[in-house]
Amino acid sequence: MGSVAGFHSPVGRGSGRKYLGSIGRCHGLRSSGYDCGSFSLLSAPLAVLATFFDRFGHHEPAAIISGFAATPDTRTAVPEVATTISHLRVVLGDETYESFAQTGATMTVGAMATYAFDQIDQARAQLLGAD
Repeated sequence: MGSVAGFHSPVGRGSGRKYLGSIGRCHGLRSSGYDCGSFSLLSAPLAVLATFFDRFGHHEPAAIISGFAATPDTRTAVPEVATTISHLRVVLGDETYESFAQTGATMTVGAMATYAFDQIDQARAQLLGAD
């Protein structure tokens, strides 16, 4: 599985609930200034999040987040994002993927952070409801 700044993605290894609870803390997404040192560092954890959403069947948010996160630097740091994007193109179709990805690409950092947290909260609620 992937590793971003020492954080190993557990996707495919068990409960998504634990992962959703930890990704924001591990990468400092939650607090003011996002604690990641630089807004440019936000793309890597978002790319991991997009991969998580894709693997758990949340294709629309995965595509939107990947559109924001899939920078050249992020594609190097999180190589599985290329596989995620390829899979999303198959599942959604190229045109639909491009539309969602463009939505993400045009979001501001603040809008993407808010969107990502909302999607994490929704996925967590679904996972808790499944228990």
